[in-house]
Amino acid sequence: MRSASPAARRDADAVISGSPAVLASEADRLAATLASLVPEAERIAATVAAGLHGQRRSGPGETFWQYRPALPGEPITRIDWRQSARSHKAYVRETEAEHAQTIYLWCDLSPSMVWSSHPSSLPLKRDRAILLLLAAASLLERSGERVRLVSPNGPADLPPGAGRIASRIALALASLAQQPDETALLKGTVLPPHSQLIIASDLLAPDKDVTTLFRQLAGGGVRAHILQIIDPSERDLPYAGRIRFEGLEHEPDLVLPAVETLRPEYDVVFARRQAHLRNIAEGCRHTFQPHQTDTSAAAALLSLSASLSGHRGGGRP
Repeated sequence: MRSASPAARRDADAVISGSPAVLASEADRLAATLASLVPEAERIAATVAAGLHGQRRSGPGETFWQYRPALPGEPITRIDWRQSARSHKAYVRETEAEHAQTIYLWCDLSPSMVWSSHPSSLPLKRDRAILLLLAAASLLERSGERVRLVSPNGPADLPPGAGRIASRIALALASLAQQPDETALLKGTVLPPHSQLIIASDLLAPDKDVTTLFRQLAGGGVRAHILQIIDPSERDLPYAGRIRFEGLEHEPDLVLPAVETLRPEYDVVFARRQAHLRNIAEGCRHTFQPHQTDTSAAAALLSLSASLSGHRGGGRP
């Protein structure tokens, strides 16, 4: 439930109605938005990549990592004689471990995501979620990882071709937007054990459904990195006077008088739910990262990259 602008309300109604013509129209609007999000996502990924040093480790691979002093009993075949000749010590040349893995992405395309409290200055929550996922895909591609998109029905096929991964995911998202099932929470999707999943959603679903999702993923050996997309007005409730809040997903409208008097209680409820979501996520060994649409997307991507690096290899919780 939230106060919606007329434009946001029209977009939400388009998704809710589910008719082929309306869904196609919404997909067209999303496709037009994606045309600008793809280059922005790749720019953000390039900026973050330039500032990352990575969390590397030695292992089988071809990329040089470092020289280190030879240890007692080190096989003579591992000695780099050219480097060792420059000093009085024997040195071993180490390469960086290269273990490509598949990172799965899911974007919440439900009506509650098609909303912004200030459309002229803030992006729709859906658009920010897509931007972050496209940027993450671009960054992962640069580091040699495989990326796949997920829908409520399972892993989604990307359009064939040799284009950049962000462009191919954008095309797949435009196609998924035409499917009514895509408005559902990610339920029953089975991913390979030890895989990682990036979720971009406002998590505006019943707590029991969110808890079930987190636990099912953990039970299947999947580690999720949750990006909770929040509009600043959802965090601060900056309204005053008599306000009519319009439901975007079949909820009845709610008229409240003197909304400003409810702010202290709202702050408590909001903080309590955030703490609950974090506790459930981290209890399942997922990472939980709230992100407001009025803050830097690059900073969110940098934090997400650190979470992914810290969970390389996945594993059953």
